[in-house]
Amino acid sequence: MTRKIALIVDDNEANLILARDILRVVGFDTLEEKDAESGIETAIREKPDFILMDIRLPGMNGLEATAILKSNPETASIPVVAISASVFSENRQKAISAGCEGFLEKPFRFDEFKAVASKYLD
Repeated sequence: MTRKIALIVDDNEANLILARDILRVVGFDTLEEKDAESGIETAIREKPDFILMDIRLPGMNGLEATAILKSNPETASIPVVAISASVFSENRQKAISAGCEGFLEKPFRFDEFKAVASKYLD
């Protein structure tokens, strides 16, 4: 059985490592990028099963990157879950408007993160 692949796009090394460790426990192999432009390139090239996208990234932000991915027929169907330390309701709404299927708060809560990621294993 082929393992599913998750792409993590986050410029914070500690958050990236934590997300990678949780995703691997859930059953994903992971790819990691630290900026939106590299995340877009990797998503187009690798076609991951699911993308975890930080909203605040250097250069292009994660919501702009998500909108680009959702407008590309090659990547439009890949589920994207936004991650952010900012928990304001308008950020959640902006994430959904950009095409994100979900939103996770930082710092991550293991059970919530695991539940969200597990949806994309099927």
